[in-house]
Amino acid sequence: MLHDVLLLLRDSVNGHISACSGVESSQTDQGRVSFVGNESLENPDFKLGSVSLLLVNVEQEFSLRTGDPYRVATSDGSTLRTQPPIHLNLYVLFVARFKDYERSLATLSLILQFFQSHRVFDHQTAPTLNPRIEKIVMELLTLPFAELQNVWTLLRAAYLPSLLYKARMVAYHDEDALPAAARLADAALRIRR
Repeated sequence: MLHDVLLLLRDSVNGHISACSGVESSQTDQGRVSFVGNESLENPDFKLGSVSLLLVNVEQEFSLRTGDPYRVATSDGSTLRTQPPIHLNLYVLFVARFKDYERSLATLSLILQFFQSHRVFDHQTAPTLNPRIEKIVMELLTLPFAELQNVWTLLRAAYLPSLLYKARMVAYHDEDALPAAARLADAALRIRR
């Protein structure tokens, strides 16, 4: 499901950049958002003439857990024991690498503009969103200089113009446990009879 989120973000931003520049994104790779290259396991390859998309961290969100997260109510009123959904925050970095510094800034400005007007992705605004994901909320992050230096040190790269976003509330559900729990509940009812 992580790849679904990143693909949706990449394709949505590419559509916006193409619409603003008047050039079909399929006609050229120039200025497109693509995933960071990884031919070398040690250093990411930020392609010249494009914006690289990179997942830099995954964080579990605990604030949305219910009182008993292992209990789920079914449609017939009974309760089942299951694993709670895992709510994730994805930290996504957009890195612009162009020969012309002004072009880097202009492209990042288009990305900023896009997420300012499209902060929430749900099934109405993004029909291609994976049905298992309810919604994604995009939040721009501003890191202090020390943390920003740590990110670029971990990437083993010199700083490039970039934007860091938090994609909030990607949920993984324990879909396998619900049918299994329902089968156990049915078996328990048959034993009681």
